[in-house]
Amino acid sequence: MKSSISRRAVTASLLAGAVVLATPGAAFSATSTADNQRADPHRHPAKPTIVLIHGAFADASSWGAVVERLLRQGHHVLAPALPLRGLASDAAYVRSVVDSVPGPILLVGHSYGGSVISQAAAEFPRVKALVYVAAFVPDIGESALELTNKYPGSTLAQATSTQSYPLPGGGTGEELIIKRDLFRAQFAAGVPDPTAQVMAAGQRPVAVAALQEKAIAAAWKEIPSWYLVAAEDRNIPPAAEQGMAERAGARTITVRAPHAVAVSDPGPVTDLILRAAC
Repeated sequence: MKSSISRRAVTASLLAGAVVLATPGAAFSATSTADNQRADPHRHPAKPTIVLIHGAFADASSWGAVVERLLRQGHHVLAPALPLRGLASDAAYVRSVVDSVPGPILLVGHSYGGSVISQAAAEFPRVKALVYVAAFVPDIGESALELTNKYPGSTLAQATSTQSYPLPGGGTGEELIIKRDLFRAQFAAGVPDPTAQVMAAGQRPVAVAALQEKAIAAAWKEIPSWYLVAAEDRNIPPAAEQGMAERAGARTITVRAPHAVAVSDPGPVTDLILRAAC
């Protein structure tokens, strides 16, 4: 099935009657004021809580337009900021987030975030569905970097540079960042240039070790999954996305969009999430 929609930039306006928080490096959480007034800590929500996990070179605000659409449909939504420092530690962080949420959970992962949700959802019965948005779907023993290199077509290596960061126990690690002048073409082709410039300025580097770390769980083998293939992706080859989706038995759509499809084409992304939430 193939979908297409005119690209729209993320709007900065707030929905009437909603609270939307989005700051670099901070969790992005949104729920309607009416929902807050009706909240009951002892009652599970009728609809699943949708937890949106961003990937490398992005932050929680990249889900902004998707969050707005999901709020209109009456969903409770969380979009935490991912540390991007290691697969096991990132998955443990996401697990801690969903542990604090009552009722059923729907996990959505973009890019490297797909690896994270695949591991975080393992042996977690409250996770009812997994949605992969131009994302990695590793099997046990596979890494994101390995899956990228399995198919030709990615130009990410040429568009990135490395820089050092301090490790908690001492020493330094290496992280990747997309070069500012190449960011739009590599990550967000078709996104209006002013929006792409803001995204480039706020991009979150990913530790090289996180992309090299092998998965130790594959929740998609037990949990129903959906997949959006970004046909114009220059980070993950579209052929790799299609192959991972088929292996997972995911219900799949294809959108002519760049890697940052949640920003360029939030409509199809939201529609796929809503299908999975039914």
